[in-house]
Amino acid sequence: MRRIVLLLIGLFIFKGLNAQDGNRVISVAVPFLLVPADARSAAMGDVGVATSADGFSQQHNPAKYAFALEGQGISLSYTPYLTEIVNDINLGQLNYYYRLNERSAAAASLRYFGLGDIVLTENADPNSGRTVNPSELAFDVSYSLRLSERFAMAVAGRYIRSALRIPDAYSDASAANTFAVDIAGYYQSEQVAYSDFDGRWRAGFNIQNLGPKISYDGDEEYSSNFIPANMKLGVGFDFIMDEYNTIGVTLETTKLLVPTPQYEEGMTADERNELREEYNRIPWASGIFESFGDAPGGFSEELREFTLGGGVEYSYMDSFALRLGYFKEHETKGGRKYFTLGAGFKYTSVKIDVSYLMSTSKVQNPLENTLRFSLTFNFGDSYDEY
Repeated sequence: MRRIVLLLIGLFIFKGLNAQDGNRVISVAVPFLLVPADARSAAMGDVGVATSADGFSQQHNPAKYAFALEGQGISLSYTPYLTEIVNDINLGQLNYYYRLNERSAAAASLRYFGLGDIVLTENADPNSGRTVNPSELAFDVSYSLRLSERFAMAVAGRYIRSALRIPDAYSDASAANTFAVDIAGYYQSEQVAYSDFDGRWRAGFNIQNLGPKISYDGDEEYSSNFIPANMKLGVGFDFIMDEYNTIGVTLETTKLLVPTPQYEEGMTADERNELREEYNRIPWASGIFESFGDAPGGFSEELREFTLGGGVEYSYMDSFALRLGYFKEHETKGGRKYFTLGAGFKYTSVKIDVSYLMSTSKVQNPLENTLRFSLTFNFGDSYDEY
């Protein structure tokens, strides 16, 4: 499909680049790392750090793999992007995990974000241009280990490649590269008997994408971009009504560990450029610590940088599931708000999940009115937690 390069700008609606003056939206490179690739999480308000273990735990919390009930699993997902504008931009992910023994597991995943075909032209004739195929990808591996019967931790390493640069007469189109690590933990309680039902607590954290900034022109000091380092915290509870019916409720909050832009209303262009150069010189490690106390609006603005998500999942005999969720981001930090819903179906070792997103914000969401799909194959030894 042919279209102009300016369409690239539309891809970063997710980052909040359309924020109005006065808003301090934190923009990052490779934002595709923040988009949940699996339909289960997408149907529950993008929560995943404290949900029960599944094939896509690599993205949300790899420590959950130590609690997986199946010995091995392969997962695939497909997410169309900006479907109301184009039809060849999509996000895909491939996951594999393997439980090494009763206490540990290893996993790997590949995530690919394809921006489709873009025709570069120098005049009004669309046939005079050349076609480029920008894309981004991330490959990661993880290892999780139970430190006790009910708590596990994991570490993950990630290679990130972003080939978005458009070649011209003065430079090539070399891809930008960087790396990052995740540190995660997951707790799952024993099944506790209450008066009318049994219950199980869940909790998790993940500090993601800790790594160097990424640069598209080789100038590491002045034009490098922060990658989306973030902190996820979540808690959940399973209402086990009987051996067939379970209702899981999960809440999650996320904060970008990236410095807040210091722009103020009324600044001149020169003042903004000076602040932007100072911002770009902040080292990535220092930026993580600064992100907790650098908001110009003080503590109240720091609180606005936390997003909130919540989801409910009803499952019947572990073969059918219905899901609902909601996600909220403050208006001055991007303004994303949306409801989600979805379903899951499992037959023997095959699981299919679907989800749908409905935006409730004035900010256009690139995943609005989009069906998302994921597929999981589980096999190998079975593990019984109770």
